[in-house]
Amino acid sequence: MDLSSASDKPIIIAIDGFSGCGKSTLAKDLAIALGYIHIDSGSLYRSVTVDFIKRGIDVTHKESVEIALSNIDLHLALINCASNPILNGVNISEEIKSPEVAQLVSEVAALPEVRAFLIEKQRHFGKSKAVIMDGRDIGTAIFPEAELKLFIIADMEIRVNRRLKELKDKGIDVTREEVADNLEKRDRIDSSREFSPLRQANDAIVLDTSTLSREQQLQKALEIVMGVVNGKT
Repeated sequence: MDLSSASDKPIIIAIDGFSGCGKSTLAKDLAIALGYIHIDSGSLYRSVTVDFIKRGIDVTHKESVEIALSNIDLHLALINCASNPILNGVNISEEIKSPEVAQLVSEVAALPEVRAFLIEKQRHFGKSKAVIMDGRDIGTAIFPEAELKLFIIADMEIRVNRRLKELKDKGIDVTREEVADNLEKRDRIDSSREFSPLRQANDAIVLDTSTLSREQQLQKALEIVMGVVNGKT
C-alpha cells in the first residue's frame, strides 16, 4: 500500500472508544506506519491522577482540585512518534500504568476542572496536523474538525482478556474479576459523566476489533485512512 499521500496531505485522526478495545495500540501502530505523531490523551488524565494520588487530593473537594491543578507542570515529550508524559520534570510513562491509577482515573477524568485544564493542551498538538490522538472525547470535543474519526469497539470478554494479559505481561498481579470490574466501572463513569462524556461522533467510522489481530486492525485502519486522504471515503 502506497502511504506517501498521507505525508503529502496530512490529516488529524481522532480515535475514540472504551478501555481495552485496542485504540491506543492501533493509534501507535498507525502513527509509525504513517510517520504521524501519536498523542495518548489518556496518559494526560492518568498523569493528573498520579499527581492527585501523590498529593493526597480529595477529588470530591473542588477547591483542593483547583489548587492542585494550578501547581501541575505537565507536558509531553515525543519519543519515537509516541508521547511520554512529563509531570513536574519527571517522565512517568510507567507510573501511570499502575492499578491504583487505573482505579481512580475515570473519576478524575470526569471532573470538569480537569477536563478544562487539559483540553487546550490536547488541541495544541493538532495545529500542524499529521497527528493521531486517542481517547474518549477526541472526535466530539477535542478535534470535532478531524478529517477522520474512528470509534473502536470490542466484545467485553475480549477486552478483559486483552487488559489482563497486558497487566500480567508487566508483572502486575491482578485477577480477572478485578479487571472486569474496573472496565465496567470505567465504562459507566466515562459514558455518564456530565462534562464531555464518551460517545460516538455522528461522522465516526466504527471499527470492531473483536476478531481482528493487531496486524489486521492496522491494515483495516490504513485502508480507511488512505480512502479519506485520497478522497474515496
